[in-house]
Amino acid sequence: MAVSPNALKKWEKVRDHALGLPGAAEEHPWGESVAKVNGKVFVFLGVRDGSYPLGVTVKLTDETAHAHALACPGAEPAGYGLGRAGWVRIPLEIKGAPRADLLCDWVEESYRTIAPRRLAAQLDPH
Repeated sequence: MAVSPNALKKWEKVRDHALGLPGAAEEHPWGESVAKVNGKVFVFLGVRDGSYPLGVTVKLTDETAHAHALACPGAEPAGYGLGRAGWVRIPLEIKGAPRADLLCDWVEESYRTIAPRRLAAQLDPH
């Protein structure tokens, strides 16, 4: 399955944004890319090799953002029971997928939920 260039460009922008957040690091558990802060995952980036549909999974505790994300085409609560904790999987290759800047906003919200306060505070202007 070939990955669409547009979806891949979005994915790369989201990945770069996630890894640019304070204390963020990329790891590859289960063969997929994740961004962690303080040893905890704040965004699942999946795989980019076309073996699985390209998408991102974020934790959205804000009710409005959570509902907005779930309203995206093909979006669904994350598997393995993570959906009950606010995790949402958003596919990137479906027509009408969210723009990269909105995805980056959701990644940042997920980061703020997971990161220690001292790191999350670095995102706010002084």
